[in-house]
Amino acid sequence: MTDPATPTAGSAALQLPVAKKSLVASLNQPKKIKPFSKKILVDLFRGLGSMLRAQINTADALKYYSHGLPNKTLVEVLLRIREDIGNGMNVHEAFRRTGRFSDTVVGLIQAGSDAGQLHQAFGSLAVRLKSELHFSKQLKKATITPSVIICVLLAAFITSQVKIVPQVEQMMTGVGAKADGMTAISFQVSHFTQAVWPVVVISLIAAAITIARSAHVRNLLLGLAMARWRLLRLLVMSLRQMTFLSTIKLLHSNGINLAKSIRVSANSVRNTPFYEELRNAADKYEH
Repeated sequence: MTDPATPTAGSAALQLPVAKKSLVASLNQPKKIKPFSKKILVDLFRGLGSMLRAQINTADALKYYSHGLPNKTLVEVLLRIREDIGNGMNVHEAFRRTGRFSDTVVGLIQAGSDAGQLHQAFGSLAVRLKSELHFSKQLKKATITPSVIICVLLAAFITSQVKIVPQVEQMMTGVGAKADGMTAISFQVSHFTQAVWPVVVISLIAAAITIARSAHVRNLLLGLAMARWRLLRLLVMSLRQMTFLSTIKLLHSNGINLAKSIRVSANSVRNTPFYEELRNAADKYEH
């Protein structure tokens, strides 16, 4: 008599195609769309702004700019945007649909299009992104060197505690010398380091990967650091205010009403407590 809990050959055969289908479905999942780098966007918006300023319409400007580009992904995206615009879609919606442009960029394009100043919007985006790119490079230069030095010092410390100090301990044991004082403490530190260094290194690598890949974790750590250090809080708040005010000035000076300027500029401080407050302020001002 067959036990009901025991899978039969027929049920196993039925489960195999299901497992294959689930595996194929997991492999066929669409990849996450990666936004274009700021360097690419600076060249793109600068070129589009120049052509629009020369009275070339947006669809033709996209076609001319994409001609001969070595970046095939960018060419495909631009031609898709051109096709959507040709089918009657708004310019900002065509850019948004690709998923490769941030909400701030799309908002500025929408504001420029609504005001009939799309060439100025593209030009202003190029200037702004170039400034952000320069700031990012300077920030990397200021952080990479100390990080490399810390990693080298940590590796040297682990090597000395795992390789060199045990050799000294063996030599002293071989001649019958007894460790005392600082020597005994250094041997204890070496024993502790040998026991925990793999766990510590793996934990540091895992933490670095998590911070690099998760925006939520970065925002959480930044919030904790801002709550702890007043100078960092003032610096971050000043940068956010400067970003918001420069964006709203750009929009309002190009004829965009204040409510829409606030709503678009709020995208520059997305994922912060100010985002919803600014959106609510824009709604109240508009009504």
